[in-house]
Amino acid sequence: MRPERAPEDVEPGDLADIPRPREQADLVGHGEAEAAFIEGIGSGRLHHAWLIGGPRGIGKATLAYRVARWLIANPRPGRMPDTLAVDPTHPAARQVAALSHPNLVALRRTRPANAKTLATKISVDAARHALDLFGSTAGNDGYRICIVDSAEDLNANSANALLKMVEEPPPRCLFLIVSHAPGRLLPTIRSRCRALNLRPLGEGEVARILASFPPPFLRPDPEALARAAALSEGSVAQGFAMLDPATSGLVGEMETLLSRLDHPDWRRILALAEKLSGRDADEHFAASLDTVFRFVSSELDRRRHEPPVRLAALVEVCDKIARAAREAATYNLDRRPLILSLFGDLAGAVRAGT
Repeated sequence: MRPERAPEDVEPGDLADIPRPREQADLVGHGEAEAAFIEGIGSGRLHHAWLIGGPRGIGKATLAYRVARWLIANPRPGRMPDTLAVDPTHPAARQVAALSHPNLVALRRTRPANAKTLATKISVDAARHALDLFGSTAGNDGYRICIVDSAEDLNANSANALLKMVEEPPPRCLFLIVSHAPGRLLPTIRSRCRALNLRPLGEGEVARILASFPPPFLRPDPEALARAAALSEGSVAQGFAMLDPATSGLVGEMETLLSRLDHPDWRRILALAEKLSGRDADEHFAASLDTVFRFVSSELDRRRHEPPVRLAALVEVCDKIARAAREAATYNLDRRPLILSLFGDLAGAVRAGT
């Protein structure tokens, strides 16, 4: 069972009743990525900086904390380990879960004092404070480890502070940099890291993880679990969201409306647009967009043998939707016109290809 959290204990990516990555004892999938760390440890030439990339919710941070936990539990490894698993009762496991070990620091967004929400970016002051770890000698002569979760949350100044440390690393240090979009990271940071690109999990792996969460999480019934895994796109976070009946119902409504683009039901589309325009509808809006992109991907795959010119309209509409969604988020625009034009443009593109 995960440790109890105080009401003010909030972190990016938190999911209700779900253990955080640093509290997870197991790693599902990503055996090749773990093997890369095992090889580095066993050879005695563990690279000082790793860029762990891939979509959100697939286990990147879980892998990073797994590596850190093993190295803290084994400060002077004398052989190549078979696995990076650490007994959950080991002191290192408890210290990593609590972020209380002196050789480990997590660089992530936090909630400023007296603020109600998390900071939007990792400040340069937070980065410098975290990186102070590397100005001292590690306890037990082990590794000093910094986990960045995630690189996208760094601002320009904090990214440069990290770059300076990665460029001139002190002895026995390790940077584990989690990134959802490694291509957007400073090229100078990327060039100094060993890149590990993790793939989305399989449906069975997502279902296994969702079914393994301890109380107070309630295990879903098999049908709901299977549907959530099928809609997860390899992300545990997305699979978890699909276990919510409201989210699952909205996705089902979106799928129904998309299946009827030859005769759009504008009354139901308008009702959906109203529902997605609310201030508290961010997660449902994101789930709706994911459903649209899945639909377009499926449609392109179904018609893959057709001439590219007949599929161009669908690709253009998909790009237009993505741009409009980014603008709506950036400028806090009303989502209703976006939803209505989305269905109109998709209906036109589908008709153009038939």
